[in-house]
Amino acid sequence: MTAYEKIECLEQFLNQPEENFADSFKAFIIMFFDDDFSEENPQLLFLENLNSNTEIENWIDKLTSRFVMKFDSEFETENDFIYDYLENG
Repeated sequence: MTAYEKIECLEQFLNQPEENFADSFKAFIIMFFDDDFSEENPQLLFLENLNSNTEIENWIDKLTSRFVMKFDSEFETENDFIYDYLENG
């Protein structure tokens, strides 16, 4: 997949209608990327390590699941939480 295709996949998956509580956290992910889904956005470099639509969707599913299970708004911001996931998995 090209970088453009990966970014397009990410954007499309994040903008799908919410089907469950975990999906509600997709809005925070979109805001984290400043709603900038272009190849110039350095925050999207993590996509280099993902090679298929399934891997991109699994990445988002893991992050939203982690939000449900571990996010504590009293001790961290949504952006810090996402940044930590990008850096540490």
